Amino acid sequence: MNALETERLSLRHLSAGDAEFLIELLNDPSFIQNIGDRGVRTVQDAQAYVQNGPAASYAKNGFGLDLVILKDTGESIGMCGLIKRAALDDVDIGYAFLPRHWSKGYAVEATLAVKQYAKAVIGLKRLVAIVDPLNAGSIRVLEKIGFTFEKMVKLSEDDIELKLFACNI
Repeated sequence: MNALETERLSLRHLSAGDAEFLIELLNDPSFIQNIGDRGVRTVQDAQAYVQNGPAASYAKNGFGLDLVILKDTGESIGMCGLIKRAALDDVDIGYAFLPRHWSKGYAVEATLAVKQYAKAVIGLKRLVAIVDPLNAGSIRVLEKIGFTFEKMVKLSEDDIELKLFACNI
């Protein structure tokens, strides 16, 4: 997905040039609490994160997490995209936004666009999403875009139990 457009947003592949933004997003307390500490503290860490995560996924799967940009201002506000996790049978939709951009409908707008892309371009029939049971905001986003709770899962033995939501697309 080189570029995906919605009414207010543009989504494009993450690149090494997004390092400063990624440092801010990945170290935001809400990201660490709801998603986890990725250990990204420096520009080099952020560039390695892109190379080993999203860029590797683009090459292997044809999709990955993308940067979400406000079309009006060009400001980077979050990331959203598709992830293939070894621990899950289905492709997972993931997203994270800086708190100052919450409650404006951006997460719903971005995830709906990615959901449509997953169906129309990639040909997926089903998507899942995993979320910390305490992350009420993220759960609301998933419910708004048609996902329903299916079961509790652990991605690894030492992980917390996560809610797995699913949607046929």
